[in-house]
Amino acid sequence: MPWVEKYRPTKVSDVVGNEDAVSRLQVIARDGNMPNLILSGPPGTGKTTSILALAHELLGPNFKEAVLELNASDDRGIDVVRNKIKMFAQKKVTLSPGRHKMIILDEADSMTSGAQQALRRTMEIYSNSTRFALACNTSAKIIEPIQSRCALVRFSRLSDQEILGRLMVVVDAEKVDHQLQYHVCVLRLPQPGWLRKVAAGLSSSPPRAPPSTLVSLTHWMEQVPYVPEGLEAIIFTADGDMRQALNNLQATVTGFRFVNQENVFKVCDQPHPLHVKNMVHNILEGKFDDACSGMKKLFDLGYSPTDIITTLFRIIKNYDMAEYLKLEFMKETGFAHMRICDGVGSFLQLCGLLAKLAQVRETAKAA
Repeated sequence: MPWVEKYRPTKVSDVVGNEDAVSRLQVIARDGNMPNLILSGPPGTGKTTSILALAHELLGPNFKEAVLELNASDDRGIDVVRNKIKMFAQKKVTLSPGRHKMIILDEADSMTSGAQQALRRTMEIYSNSTRFALACNTSAKIIEPIQSRCALVRFSRLSDQEILGRLMVVVDAEKVDHQLQYHVCVLRLPQPGWLRKVAAGLSSSPPRAPPSTLVSLTHWMEQVPYVPEGLEAIIFTADGDMRQALNNLQATVTGFRFVNQENVFKVCDQPHPLHVKNMVHNILEGKFDDACSGMKKLFDLGYSPTDIITTLFRIIKNYDMAEYLKLEFMKETGFAHMRICDGVGSFLQLCGLLAKLAQVRETAKAA
């Protein structure tokens, strides 16, 4: 089972990060009478989890019959709004006072303009019995009439500390599961030569594993299979996205059984920050050819220009250098990113960026 689903919070109070948004939702869960909501923010910050937890707390055992959830994988054109959503809004469900049926539209910013126009009248007509919750990445893609009918709750990217705290909870929980699994495996482990003894009729049942084997494997499992640098790499690759962090952690544990920097970057397939940091260091030291060689290695490994330049920007942002240099480096990186997003993602563009950075460094040095 994916850890994202296995450890998904079921209460609003358990949602990590975005304390202001979560506190607003907690008040609604406590008092009831939920308004129409728009939850806006980057992916993996807890929008869908929050609204599902809110629905569970408000509706309890009536959740299945009183909630309609549609996401981007469902057809949500104008016909769905006119038929499926309208039919659900008309359905009679017995709920306690202050509770309403809920229609959850995940990734609502991908709905067509016509579907959104058809939705606004439905929201008003059935306001006595039905509430709408729309989750989207950018609220600007929701038409103004719907925005004016909803309360806006904004989510932001999670901090490194918040992601780390949740990762530790998952690691500890999984450690217990693995320990139990390995205890069973060890107790059933036959001694060397067991098969020959059975074949010769010398033994009718497999002997127990030696106590020393049990102790050594149990001790090994108590040492959680990660190093701090591995979790740091997961947090770096996630960039404030909790879903990405948990998926990367599970993929690394499943694939390598050990979470360290090297394994994490193999799974995530992102340019290693140390290689990118060496390029920046070479630029600052005036070793332009070495920096171009490092860029060529990354490019030949198959990394996309977007991945390379995104990692480069994050390294520059946290690199210890003069303020003026950092600002100029970030400006030039931004211009290069814009050209790459326009479709000009050649190796020449990346080398041109390094040349610009070297030029900025020489100008600052002369001044």
